[in-house]
Amino acid sequence: MAKPEYEFFPVTDIEWTVCPGGNPLITERILSKDLEGGVATRILRYEPGADSTPMGVQVHNFWEEVYILEGSFTDLSLGQTFRAGDYACRPPGMPHGPWSTNEGVVTFEARYHSNEVPGVPTNFPNP
Repeated sequence: MAKPEYEFFPVTDIEWTVCPGGNPLITERILSKDLEGGVATRILRYEPGADSTPMGVQVHNFWEEVYILEGSFTDLSLGQTFRAGDYACRPPGMPHGPWSTNEGVVTFEARYHSNEVPGVPTNFPNP
């Protein structure tokens, strides 16, 4: 199964929900989700002062791409802060986090399995 097909819609129609882990300062808007594969496209929000240390280092069995829309957060394992405009592409198995933020952060994340859409070419011509 793949994520459902959607045409443009206002993401503000989707409510913020508390992320797994239960910290009310860490919320998400799930834009699209593959229920069988467990991957989603979402907007993630850490409120000022949020800290995901209790969830520990994260490792996924799927690809994850993250673009920081606003604010900043710090990867506590790396001791490195990432800011609006920064981007990450994490293959399955890549450890990352935990995270904390003083000012808050909002990210856009796309998660997927590499073979999710059979028959779609993996090489695209340069424009």
